[in-house]
Amino acid sequence: MNLTRTTAIVLRQFYLLRGSASRVVPLFAWGGIDMVLWGFITKYLNSVTAGFNFVPALLGAVLLWDFCGRVMYGVTQGFLEDVWSRNFLNLFATPLSVDEYLGGLVLSSIANSSIGLAVMLALVTAVFGLSFAVYGLLLIPFFLVLFLFGIALGIAAAGMVLRLGPASEWFVWPLPALLSPFAGVFYPLSTLPPWMRAIAHVLPPAYVFEGMRAILFGRAVAGGMLAWGVSLAVVYVLLACGFFTRMYRQAVRTGLIARYSAETVS
Repeated sequence: MNLTRTTAIVLRQFYLLRGSASRVVPLFAWGGIDMVLWGFITKYLNSVTAGFNFVPALLGAVLLWDFCGRVMYGVTQGFLEDVWSRNFLNLFATPLSVDEYLGGLVLSSIANSSIGLAVMLALVTAVFGLSFAVYGLLLIPFFLVLFLFGIALGIAAAGMVLRLGPASEWFVWPLPALLSPFAGVFYPLSTLPPWMRAIAHVLPPAYVFEGMRAILFGRAVAGGMLAWGVSLAVVYVLLACGFFTRMYRQAVRTGLIARYSAETVS
């Protein structure tokens, strides 16, 4: 992998952001709106119930899941920018490899999601008094699992668009919402029916939210559970990279990659 070419992908995304406020504002606006909305919901729930603090349980879960979604969108947004501008084929007319391209998208996603995470943390801490100190060092594997799973979702979604064509981008945006019922973001997995619980057990975020609730209820978090969540997330990243690479090679072999060329615009 050539680091210079990977950095060039990141630099391109930076230039796009620098020249367009409409690309910069969504980095923090939607996450901030989610935190404000759910923050006031948790405050209301605290006012009508006694003995339980909904802020870390509910607002904390929303922030963590929103972070995972932002990581995914950071990858797919960079890919779709190339699709929308009909620039994807031009990139691969250069010596750029698939690994270098994906590496650039991941680095761009790290930068974009970090901005959103910083804004969300500032809001929930200053306005709603949410502190993640209660999780201690376990917060590191929590964020690591969600970050890796977000990367895997983003790369897999990009591969799906590459295979099905630019019009299929509308399958990308609902993915976090479709997975959230299985991930147990707002409730324990024990509330799910058996078939949904079986799916949840192969989703890395489910282990994060189960661990988070265990801490809030004063129970110990099994280290093996978190290790399994991290291992699953790494496997999903590898599978997603393999899927994207396979879709790219198939698009080149069959000529479908021409759909991403400026010459196809009528």
